[in-house]
Amino acid sequence: MNQNFDIIIVGGGAAGFFTAINIAEKNPKTKIVILERGKEVLSKVRVSGGGRCNVTHACFEPNELVKFYPRGEKELRGPFHQFCSGDTIEWFEKHGVELKIENDGRMFPVSDSSQTIIDCFMKATQKLGITILTGQSVQSIYHAETSVGNFWKVDTQNANYNAEKLILATGSNPKIWEMLQTYGHAIVNPVPSLFTFNIKDIRIKELPGVATQATVTVKDTKLTSTGPLLITHWGMSGPAILKLSAWGARILHDKNYQFVIYVNWLNDVDTEDAEQQLKKLKQEQAKKMVSKKSPFDITNRLWESLVLAAGIQSETKWADLSKVQLQTLASQLTKGTFQVNGKSTFKEEFVTAGGIDLKEINFKSMESKLHKNLYFAGEIVNIDAITGGFNFQNAWTSGFILANAI
Repeated sequence: MNQNFDIIIVGGGAAGFFTAINIAEKNPKTKIVILERGKEVLSKVRVSGGGRCNVTHACFEPNELVKFYPRGEKELRGPFHQFCSGDTIEWFEKHGVELKIENDGRMFPVSDSSQTIIDCFMKATQKLGITILTGQSVQSIYHAETSVGNFWKVDTQNANYNAEKLILATGSNPKIWEMLQTYGHAIVNPVPSLFTFNIKDIRIKELPGVATQATVTVKDTKLTSTGPLLITHWGMSGPAILKLSAWGARILHDKNYQFVIYVNWLNDVDTEDAEQQLKKLKQEQAKKMVSKKSPFDITNRLWESLVLAAGIQSETKWADLSKVQLQTLASQLTKGTFQVNGKSTFKEEFVTAGGIDLKEINFKSMESKLHKNLYFAGEIVNIDAITGGFNFQNAWTSGFILANAI
């Protein structure tokens, strides 16, 4: 069965819907179809932000916003000057969704429910007459040149679709990337990003749930990150770790996720300074027991664990600490060495580093430089960000620019 449209959008996620709505609002006569391979559309929107949907981030300066993208920083500068976080807030407000800013800058719908975003998109597509078809797994894509004109042809397992313009918003879909390679597009090999570190270590075994600010460095690399660190049942997580996994996605993949990290639990205090502070404590708190109360901005439980790791018994008093014990404790506090063996996916928000080579895309229109009327939106290209609403902002920006261009 052949079906004809003006525009085919493959991918019923955030980027696909946002693009479709923006095109239809600018030109209501455009006949648009969204083809989704799954049973449901917007499934990633539903689970994002723990079911609350982290729509964007309260960073309103394009030159600052691009710094949250390990891949795509240079390319997104121009697009963000056209459509940034402030524009996202305004767009959703116009469509009846009010957003709020949380302390860490993340932005959510006031309702605290991703269903609000899904309802907004579904209502808009219905109003604009956009066709949405689920269970449409793409089998082939090809460009046909005929006497009546050129068009894109998309075949799924149960129908054939023709359109002048084709927009791919399929996220990390290896099958689609493979098809694009046959059309000459280079694909940057995909590797996981945004993952937590699997660490089995006696020092943190009894501390799941403990969170603290820390600086983490990957041994023998320039990778370093500062921020909240969360100890989990399987190792370490939290923004400090997730940032490292994003910026180091390729390096850590090449190491097969077997590497050593140094954790500075005192953040910017170096080993020498820590030792001086400990010597001072030895004099000032001579009669008190070392392990009982943390003198630093870390929890008592973590402090006690590090004290024991430095070979200091729980009943030892400050006055009885040897020079070696002071040095060992300073080292545990500022340069704790942990072996990482593997990774775990961060909740359901799996992000991939990789995709269509950025050199092959015109970022003023999101059109392929190799093929006319072929466009890309969202994570199908080699752009990804750290956690915090930045990946969605890329989806909104690319969708908006694409819609403007069309």
